[in-house]
Amino acid sequence: MRLKEILGRMHSRRGWAVFGGAALVFLVLLPLSNSLMTPGSALHLPDHLVSLLGKFCCFAITAVALDLIWGFAGILSLGHGVFFALGGYAMGMYLMLGIRGQGVYRSNLPDFMVFLDWKELPWFWHGFDNFFFALLAALWVPGLLAYAFGYFAFRSRIRGVYFSIITQALTYALMLLFFRNDTGLGGNNGLTDFKQIYGYPLRLPSTQLALYAISAGVLLTTYVLCRYIVTAKVGRVLRAVRDEENRVMFCGYDPRAYKLFVWTFSAVLCGLAGALYVPQVGIINPSELQPSNSIEMAIWTAVGGRGTLVGAALGAFIVNGTKSWFTGALPEAWLYVLGAMFILVTLFLPQGVIGLGTRLMAQAKSRRAGAT
Repeated sequence: MRLKEILGRMHSRRGWAVFGGAALVFLVLLPLSNSLMTPGSALHLPDHLVSLLGKFCCFAITAVALDLIWGFAGILSLGHGVFFALGGYAMGMYLMLGIRGQGVYRSNLPDFMVFLDWKELPWFWHGFDNFFFALLAALWVPGLLAYAFGYFAFRSRIRGVYFSIITQALTYALMLLFFRNDTGLGGNNGLTDFKQIYGYPLRLPSTQLALYAISAGVLLTTYVLCRYIVTAKVGRVLRAVRDEENRVMFCGYDPRAYKLFVWTFSAVLCGLAGALYVPQVGIINPSELQPSNSIEMAIWTAVGGRGTLVGAALGAFIVNGTKSWFTGALPEAWLYVLGAMFILVTLFLPQGVIGLGTRLMAQAKSRRAGAT
């Protein structure tokens, strides 16, 4: 057996060991420590950190979804913030209808509709008073938009930088649309002032801990699903499409079908991440549709390691953890740090943090083998 094959198998076993350790920490140890330990103890995380980790898990789901299409299919999307925001708005509509009669105006309409002199609930709000309908909408609305967009784009054989540009145009156009008050989605202020989800008060630490645990579980499940896809036959075809699409087509495969599948699936994952994100932050507004947000998602993936899945999730934690610290300590320096981070990774770490770790381990093994 060749050394490359041995290292490949060891890397696979090590990856699953890391996955098992992460599952143990994120799904078992952290929730148990916060539910059993008293506040102030060494093993008890402050409530704001639990909420912050829940947000990071949602960002990591988005990064894994983006890595699935960029790292393995060669499709760089600069508009995945659209699908994330649509999932968030679907859940936000459910949360807004859950507080009817409890707002400032004590009306059956959301407060912003009363303020804007709306007389009745718009037709597209009907059904969102049901949690499961809203959750399904958070999946199928981004999926339907992605399918329609991808169908025409891939049929026209738009790819490369041109595809990235039109995805950026998509998120900018929808941002302008959602800023309008007559869309019935809160306009500039968006949807906020949520009080409960499925009957549980959002302000309770136990509710925030449960939302964090669900987000962590969805993140790990997302990783397993994406790992299954990229190691199956469809994953091999996607890598071939990424490297030489014309040759794949001449071999009898339809690259458009494979690209459309993985593009739509990635959008559905982003919608789910957005639906989990909104209850933990308490607001959704058109700022989530800013083109810069979609660009940041690509930076998370690049920093962690494109084409690795676990690297994308790690990059989301690294970049957003750094952002949280800088926006609190040096807010004016954050954009410069983000730009410098992306430039350094592009020039010196093209395979991201995961690639650096793999290279260092390979060098260490080589030195040990030479010494032996």
